Amino acid sequence: MTPIIPQEGWIVQHLFYTLDHGFWAALTPEEKAERMEHFDATVQKIRSHPKTQLLSFSMVTPKFDLGFMLLTPDLQDANQFEKELTLALGPEVLTPAYCYLSMTEWTEYSEKEEEASERIARTENLEVGSEAHTKRLAEWKGHMDKYYSDRLYPNMPDWQVMCFYPMSKRRNVGANWYAQDFAKRRELMSGHARTGRKFSGKVRQLITGSTGLDTHEWGVTLFAHDIYQIKTIVYEMRWDEVTTQYGEFGDFYIGIQLNGQELFQRLLLA
Repeated sequence: MTPIIPQEGWIVQHLFYTLDHGFWAALTPEEKAERMEHFDATVQKIRSHPKTQLLSFSMVTPKFDLGFMLLTPDLQDANQFEKELTLALGPEVLTPAYCYLSMTEWTEYSEKEEEASERIARTENLEVGSEAHTKRLAEWKGHMDKYYSDRLYPNMPDWQVMCFYPMSKRRNVGANWYAQDFAKRRELMSGHARTGRKFSGKVRQLITGSTGLDTHEWGVTLFAHDIYQIKTIVYEMRWDEVTTQYGEFGDFYIGIQLNGQELFQRLLLA
């Protein structure tokens, strides 16, 4: 089929399933082995597809059993892979329980080159166009190029703890995010970012856009080695004005990143 590739960014799907353990228990050992082999083959096929990442999770609490996070450039592939994952253990085993569609995206609040040039000149007392100023601006450009790539075309971590939640900005009378001018919104988001930077090395974050794609405006995926860091960063960000005045959140979902036999054992399939 003709590819459907966005102008920029990748398609992102969070897929969560429940398992029919009664149906699974009725299968013979040979049938179970065949289905687990098919599951492995499906996952490996998707992971070998160009520019595609597929993360698998044992979900914590009985809300869901199994979770996936899929990133791929082509909407056709995303749709195909989603259907294959639903049947990866064969018919009647996995039931879709929750899903979320979004895209990787750039942020409009990032510092522009002319703004960075002026800031470097002002705060470091460097004349615009001087060798020292040019060097510092080149360093800034290198940092921003990496940040741009990490936002639009990320390499997802293998950190064990995953948290996903959707969120939107309020449109209430007296607290309408979209009624604020750009400068005010940028100021508030800068404060929010400063809180996030305190967790550098402890939490990895990916914010994906879902305006017009799903029920909220963004999906937030957090990774950590310790669930405490997830709880702490979300709590501390609640005190930022951008959240206290304008944040609307969906439910939070926690998973543990597992693969292969470890995942089968955790799901009580093997």
